[in-house]
Amino acid sequence: MSAADFAQQQDLHALYSSHHGWLQGWLRHKLGNAGNAGEAADLAQDTFISVLTADSAPQIREARPFLATIARRLVAHRYRRQVLEDAYLEALACLPPDVAPAPEERLLALEALQEIDQALDGLPAPVRTAFLLAQLEGLSYAEIAARLNVSASSVKQYLTRANRQVFFSLPA
Repeated sequence: MSAADFAQQQDLHALYSSHHGWLQGWLRHKLGNAGNAGEAADLAQDTFISVLTADSAPQIREARPFLATIARRLVAHRYRRQVLEDAYLEALACLPPDVAPAPEERLLALEALQEIDQALDGLPAPVRTAFLLAQLEGLSYAEIAARLNVSASSVKQYLTRANRQVFFSLPA
C-alpha cells in the first residue's frame, strides 16, 4: 500500500468514525415514520460507499453538509425507486391472471425500470418529464410542449438528450 493510499484510508476512517453516528441519526429523523433504523443504517453505509468510490474524502471541507447532501440524494433515489416499483406492481395487479408476467419476468422488468430511472437521474426535470410523458403516456411533441409550457423544438431537444442518456447508460 502506497503512502497516498494509506493516507486516503486514514481520511475515510476518520470521516466515518467522526460522522457515522450523526449521519445515521440524521437519516432516522429525515425518514421519520416512513423509514426504520435498518433503512437509516443502510443509507448511511451507502453514503460512505459513495464517498469511498468517488475518492472524495480528502477534499471534504465541511463533512456534515457534504454527507447530508449525498444522503439526501440517496433518500430521494430510494423513494423514487419505491414509487416506480409500486406503480409497476399496481399495473400488474390490474392484469388478468392469464396475461400477468411470471415472477422472473416481473423482476427483470423492475430491474430495467430501475436502470432507466438511474439513467435519467442526472438529467434536468423537464428533460426527464418529457421522456416519461413520451414513453409512458405516448404523448406527441405538441402535447408534451403544451404540458411543459415550452416549444415543440425544445421537446425534441429534451427527448434527444434523454434518449441518448438512456441508450448510453444501459448495459448492452
